[in-house]
Amino acid sequence: MLKKILFGVTILLVIVLISYYLYFNYLKKPSEVSSFLYNPFENIQIVESPLEQVPPECLDFETKEFAFYLEEPSDFKPNNKFGLYIYAERQDFFEKAAELVNSNGGSWGYVLIPFNVRDRDSTRWKRVFEDLNRLKLIPVIQLWDVDLEKYESQTRGAAKFLDSFDWPIKQRYISVYNEVNDRRFWYGKIDPVGYAQILEFTIKTFKDRDKDFFMMNGAFNVSASNTPETVDSFYFMMKMNEAVPGIFNKLDGWAAHPYPQPNFSGNPLSKGRWSIRAYEDELNFLKSRLGVKKDLPVFITETGWAHSEGEKFERSFLSEDKVAENYKIAFEKVWLKDDRVRAVMPFTIKYNPPFDHFSWVKSDYVSTYKQFDVIKDLPKIAGTPPALIKGSIKIPKCN
Repeated sequence: MLKKILFGVTILLVIVLISYYLYFNYLKKPSEVSSFLYNPFENIQIVESPLEQVPPECLDFETKEFAFYLEEPSDFKPNNKFGLYIYAERQDFFEKAAELVNSNGGSWGYVLIPFNVRDRDSTRWKRVFEDLNRLKLIPVIQLWDVDLEKYESQTRGAAKFLDSFDWPIKQRYISVYNEVNDRRFWYGKIDPVGYAQILEFTIKTFKDRDKDFFMMNGAFNVSASNTPETVDSFYFMMKMNEAVPGIFNKLDGWAAHPYPQPNFSGNPLSKGRWSIRAYEDELNFLKSRLGVKKDLPVFITETGWAHSEGEKFERSFLSEDKVAENYKIAFEKVWLKDDRVRAVMPFTIKYNPPFDHFSWVKSDYVSTYKQFDVIKDLPKIAGTPPALIKGSIKIPKCN
């Protein structure tokens, strides 16, 4: 009888703990929310009953770990759309990204992180996911560098490897490669048939591993025309759909690269395939020509203006002042107002010349270009995703 009572008390305490979390993080106003229990790496201890109330045969306790996600829809609201393209190799990039996307009232902004499907550096990626949890950053993992002759085994290995970590929220966002309608990004080939088959296999493999993997295409170079190096992305998509009918209906979200053309210097209020709203044309094409029934949320995994300032001054690009102004207009007038847009992750936090003209952080890895400070100062939302909850409880061991 005593064992049953103690077991019942333990269950009751766990229920109280979860109710406490739900009340303070989902029912109270944001200004009233306590930070208690929100950090997924803070141990949560339930204090055991006073020893004088426990019979001698129950003085031993064992610690039970637990981890769970709150059940939430994939389009959780409110959502902090601000993001940045970063890299796993440098921990300071995570700190800098959080400083930008979670500033001024924000939390749970996004980061795009490339992942080599052959990478099995568990030490590095354990640190990556710990940083994501600690800093309240939502990752979009972009796959790259698959061996076309070994893609099946490498895909299975990548899915197993990424599944082994504690993702910070329930949804596990995956973008399957990058700008494959450009032969420079696909092993010198323009191969819509091959990519469609790899995309289908990758979606199935990750979903079989865990249904919470949220699968997206590799974003296309939507402004590209038919040249020796590139092919029109809509033609490429049609050929993919012919090879694997319904391939785009298998997606959970749409990855997009709506760059402001021409010369990465376009007007932020322009429309069409050469603009920061190019995803609108892509979504229309998916529905009108390819028969996609879903309303796919858009994840902008690359975009941005190139600034003149860098290791070498490039006068064909805009000044950093103008770039900062364009970003402010883009967020305030376009992306934040469009409910289809889930996240915006501009390219890139820091890159070596000649792509340093897209960098948000300067060569000393500390100083920033003006766009960083302007976007950092914009008001943001405290996102409420289905975050990971981890902790432990002590349970009496009765002989």
